[in-house]
Amino acid sequence: MSSDAALARVDRQPRSERPISFFEFWPNWLFYTPVVAHCIALGLRHWSPTLLTAANPGITAGGLCGESKTSILDQIADAEERAALARYTILDATGTEADLSAAEAVMHAAGLAWPIVAKPDIGCNGTGVRLARGRDDLRRYLAGFPAGQRVVLQELIEHENEAGLFYVRHPNEPHGRITSLTLKAAPFVVGDGRSTLRDLVLADARAGQLAHLYLPRLAARLTEVPAQGVRVALVFVGNHCKGAIFRDGAGHITPALTARVEQFARAIPDFHFGRIDVRFASLAALGRGEGFRVIEVNGAGSEATHIWDPRTSLAQAWRSQFLHYGLAYRIGAANRARGVRPTRVRELWRLWRTQRRLMAAYPIND
Repeated sequence: MSSDAALARVDRQPRSERPISFFEFWPNWLFYTPVVAHCIALGLRHWSPTLLTAANPGITAGGLCGESKTSILDQIADAEERAALARYTILDATGTEADLSAAEAVMHAAGLAWPIVAKPDIGCNGTGVRLARGRDDLRRYLAGFPAGQRVVLQELIEHENEAGLFYVRHPNEPHGRITSLTLKAAPFVVGDGRSTLRDLVLADARAGQLAHLYLPRLAARLTEVPAQGVRVALVFVGNHCKGAIFRDGAGHITPALTARVEQFARAIPDFHFGRIDVRFASLAALGRGEGFRVIEVNGAGSEATHIWDPRTSLAQAWRSQFLHYGLAYRIGAANRARGVRPTRVRELWRLWRTQRRLMAAYPIND
């Protein structure tokens, strides 16, 4: 089987492989307690608990939380690198029926056509991300979106394959590197012409253990009986905590891909640390640094998400977290020496509370 075929079947692991790791869906407090303790120790060592917010001076709080997604992308002025972005526009939601007409107007101005991806401008973990195939989908989405907040309307990149590329460059280094590559896949079940969608989910080795993630968003379709051989995607958004499947793709990091990612990252002023999420045509093209489009850039709050591969051990996952947060603090220290001020604790607390409040108000994701 080719590497691309293997990627397409990433949610069909051999029976000898466990479908999820034992820690993959632990409560956040349990998995992240050692990580938080490590960050506290790093803050004490560097005399600043929020020093990692200085890792990316051009992003609010370094991208740790509360940042605008489009404010990062808007900084890219180079024409070649803007062409690598999935096209997008923004809508200031008012919570009224006028939002749909306004959305269509800004879509037309940006050259966007159906289908599109609608998502919050402030958020994380794929919360509130929806695929809108037409006016009715977008109308429903906007009706449930909090007034006074920005909606991002983004071109749907048709490539099925998605990856998260974690980029790190110390300010004193001439070149950065990719420290993690995660291959992402949308889980699906296959109809047999007899079973309901609910039964197919519950019978699946992996999905059955995560039914609480899939069944609520499929509530209106659970009694459907998919025809023989019909694939039904269980989630659209490429986020682990929403049920997407992640695989460690470190073996696909090449000098050509690293050079291309470096070129893109350098187009974002003072960007040193974060994850660049892309959709790509094939692993072969990705390895050549070709055939991908960037859908999102995340800063200091992002993870090297290969740790959610079920084959990753808990020790390896924590080791990766410690490594990356250590790098973030060291980069922040170097930037502080250049005159960059870390975000104050009080301001960071305000940003985090605002993001948390908004995420609770967004529509359910696809």
